[in-house]
Amino acid sequence: MLRVFLYLLSIVTANVVTAALMPLQFGIFIIPMGTLFIGATFIFRDLVQNKYGRGNTYLFILTALILSAIVSALLGDSLMIVAASALSFIISETADTEIYTRLKLPIAWRVFYSGIVGGFFDSVVFVLVGLSPLGAGMLPWEAVTAAILGQIIAKTIIQMIGAIILNQVYIVKQKDMVAE
Repeated sequence: MLRVFLYLLSIVTANVVTAALMPLQFGIFIIPMGTLFIGATFIFRDLVQNKYGRGNTYLFILTALILSAIVSALLGDSLMIVAASALSFIISETADTEIYTRLKLPIAWRVFYSGIVGGFFDSVVFVLVGLSPLGAGMLPWEAVTAAILGQIIAKTIIQMIGAIILNQVYIVKQKDMVAE
């Protein structure tokens, strides 16, 4: 259950950190601080699926969705932001789950590839539906592309770090199994 706890904790932490801290700005790129934890949610979700299976993972995703919406509302996010967060969460977590399920690669590569796709959908949907003039109007159209790209870059870096760590962990496990 540690994996499930870390998955849920990363989602709550992403909401709290995003609400509490100003976004980072690297040149034209805008990266909400919680983006770093959103990248981690895909890694933890994959680890949950690896242990509990695809069907149970969808129950954990539903739990996470409800928890995320409650936390977001308690933090004072507008209804549009809560809705955009929920929509991007459903789309990105489903994409991550289905890609992870279908890839026949070592776990590190499955985590990396599925997380990149999940992160892409999460970034595009949340920024367009939640932050752009289509949603809450927090960003002008001129900043939308930079906000999407900034989030995609940050989430991709987190996925890469997670995949490298997982690869090392599984290499050590395999060596230990061979040594026994």
